[in-house]
Amino acid sequence: MSDLQQETNQITDAASLRTARDTAYTEFKKTQAVGKLTKQLSKVTDQLLTQFWSDCGLNNDATLLAVGGYGRSSLFPYSDIDILILLPTNTELAQSLSKKVEQYVASCWDAGLEIASSVRTVAECTSESEQDITVRTSLLEARFICGKRSLLKEFTKAFEAAMDPKAFFQAKLAEQIQRHYKYQDTPYSLEPNCKESPGGLRDLQIISWVSKAALLGDTFKDLNEAGLLTQRELTELNRNQRFLETLRANLHLLAGRRQDVIVFDLQTALAKSMGIEEESSRLASEAIMRRYYWAAKAVNQLNDVLLQNIEALLFPQESKTTHTIPGEGNEYFIERQGVLDITDPQLYQKHPEQILRTFLVFAQTSNVKSLSATIFRALYNARQKMDSKWRAAPVNKALFMELLKQPDGVTRAFQLMNRTSVLGRYLPAFRRIVGQMQHDLFHVYTVDQHILMVLRNVRRFMVIEHTHEFPFCSGLIAHFEKPWLLVIAALFHDIAKGRGGDHSELGRADVRKFAKEHGLDKKDTELVVWLVAEHLNMSQTAQKQDITDPDVVRAFAKKVGDERHLTALYLLTVADVRGTSPKVWNAWKGKLLEDLYRATLRVLGGAKPDASSELAQHQEESRAKLRLYGIDDESYEELWKQLDVAFFLRQDSSDIAWLTRHLYNKVNSDKAIVSARLSPIGEGLQVAVYVKDQEDLFARICAYFERHGFSIWDARIHTTRHGYALDTFQISGSTLVDEGGSYRDIIQLVEFELTAALTNADPLPNPSMGRLSRQSRTFPIQPRVHMVPDDRGRYYTLALSASDRTGLLYTISRVLAKHQVSIHTARINTLGERVEDVLLLDAANLGKNPKLQIQLETELLEALGA
Repeated sequence: MSDLQQETNQITDAASLRTARDTAYTEFKKTQAVGKLTKQLSKVTDQLLTQFWSDCGLNNDATLLAVGGYGRSSLFPYSDIDILILLPTNTELAQSLSKKVEQYVASCWDAGLEIASSVRTVAECTSESEQDITVRTSLLEARFICGKRSLLKEFTKAFEAAMDPKAFFQAKLAEQIQRHYKYQDTPYSLEPNCKESPGGLRDLQIISWVSKAALLGDTFKDLNEAGLLTQRELTELNRNQRFLETLRANLHLLAGRRQDVIVFDLQTALAKSMGIEEESSRLASEAIMRRYYWAAKAVNQLNDVLLQNIEALLFPQESKTTHTIPGEGNEYFIERQGVLDITDPQLYQKHPEQILRTFLVFAQTSNVKSLSATIFRALYNARQKMDSKWRAAPVNKALFMELLKQPDGVTRAFQLMNRTSVLGRYLPAFRRIVGQMQHDLFHVYTVDQHILMVLRNVRRFMVIEHTHEFPFCSGLIAHFEKPWLLVIAALFHDIAKGRGGDHSELGRADVRKFAKEHGLDKKDTELVVWLVAEHLNMSQTAQKQDITDPDVVRAFAKKVGDERHLTALYLLTVADVRGTSPKVWNAWKGKLLEDLYRATLRVLGGAKPDASSELAQHQEESRAKLRLYGIDDESYEELWKQLDVAFFLRQDSSDIAWLTRHLYNKVNSDKAIVSARLSPIGEGLQVAVYVKDQEDLFARICAYFERHGFSIWDARIHTTRHGYALDTFQISGSTLVDEGGSYRDIIQLVEFELTAALTNADPLPNPSMGRLSRQSRTFPIQPRVHMVPDDRGRYYTLALSASDRTGLLYTISRVLAKHQVSIHTARINTLGERVEDVLLLDAANLGKNPKLQIQLETELLEALGA
């Protein structure tokens, strides 16, 4: 019998527990056998808890359960010890046990057991788990330690009866999305949390939880036997889980406390404890972190694959609903419940050129949010196809350039290309910086992730829904010719880091080679090469020199040369600084850069907006239309000052002129203004509402339309700078039309009644949900809700998709109004039988209460699926 086994047979007090733990730690440091360690720690803890249970005289009057990680018998050195004391339903008996329970908890703490205890009856467990997904998850892993077994059976029966696998899956998926967003949706933080970050242990636990709730098995091996996981994926999962658990156990022991963040201070010691030595070309800390990033990347991808497969089992009818992807060359692709899929698993083996087309189709198809498990697997199996011949193929070069120029979806496509290693195989220079550390005080991402963050920031300036974040940048890029050139500059600006020498100079050579191979003309090549070479210049000038000195500004103006170079460098600089860390950017740095931009522009001869740009074109066409009505430019200057870039980009010129004509002399009106007209599209009505903003305004408007049977085809919600709502709706299908009323009468009635409805303060009526169409019943669409805060924490973006039906939009708006969540802007998009809506929500309530986010998502899912 080993020393460790002898110790585990004698755990009766705090001293013997410490000895047993120390023995287990010593053995682990030698063997790094993490599975043995976590089970041993659970076992010795079980023994002492059982001893105290007996000492306190609880015996068979109650039941002691291990829950959470402890319930899995996976106890790390400094993890919480989660226990549940299950009391009988008999109230008198439960009360008589209260003193013994208090004594028991005190004994545990006195012995150095840092327990997290809860004391409940079976009924209370069921009630709590229904209200809190965290409690439900913890109880899912309940394990008997000692006490009354019949009470355990009662608990198990009640818990299993109350478990709804579908609702549990959706709640855990929503929870994971929020958790990932908290960690910037990336495994590549320089100090990642090995438990909570994307690709961490929590992503593996999510798989176990949802599969257990769905009765698919308790282990990854069970999922393999059920056909949800290939043998290769099973091996990968087990290997990466073992690595992450070993890393976490070593972190705890090195820190002497619970420590899940892989901080810089511990990275070298962590590498040494795991047997990784320093090499001449690489630090030990870099080697251990590179291993971590590759493991997290694999876990992140396998998590996606398995959750998709489990979702298909839980929602079999919905998973069979597919849609073709319109467009030439897209015959190999289909959309399946918000996921892009391929018709043939061997597609990339037969047609390697379809690899890059996959990401182009993904970017072009706005309603798909991820790639299918089939695509992830096919890309892995086709990795040998992505060679030098594949990179040199003209069709692939053309596809890559087409992807760069897409108006939407570029950021998501590039993130997926990196996640699947396709980006590194297409650009070998990029592959060299995947998972590469940056040893400085301000970057919090690896080099590859920082590059993708900068690319994202550049693209974000172009997206209408995000123009409120950096309106000046959005205005500039709206005027900029070929904004996709900035995306190329973002992709290459740091691509040569870690090679030795000046990365700006080395990167300049890389981007010049790329430009030549991809057919950029001389003027565009010169711009992107210059941007990569000079990408640090503007931030250094703004922060390290006196930009009020005319000589400094003149010297900077001489370096940039013209307005095009200045604007491009300014936009890239803002995106770059913001892409180092969420904490690095601040208003002061923003002001310095903007002041330098404006001062330099004056030296260069003033701003000369491109008249062909979308923004300028919308405004100029609107002015021309307003002059036809005898309205001069000065008359509506006050109104237009209250409207930001997003308004002018979202509306066409005829709508801008129509709205301006009705509102230019009512900018600060105390009364609600409702205007309606025959829709310019030739069917239905267009209705505009202008009124001081209020929390339930959108819901009240939708309630009116629902009451009269109008279908809302499109809604454009806008909040002015001075706090007014300016909302326009495209509506049709009212019973008023069916009853033979003329459109002129209906317009007058809508204007009068809707104004009255907005003036009243009556409670919102209950929604009357219409029936699903026959097509929607035959081809159901899985409702989806995705909510994340914006970069400044002022708003939350809420994306919704579901089958369309009468009253759906009102139901959604009523849920938001119930929780006093205001809508800032909205893009309502009805695509046949499907709705794809994006709403920008005020963060006032959401930011203060993280649990409200989960509650809101849950209620919205219920509303969408009702």
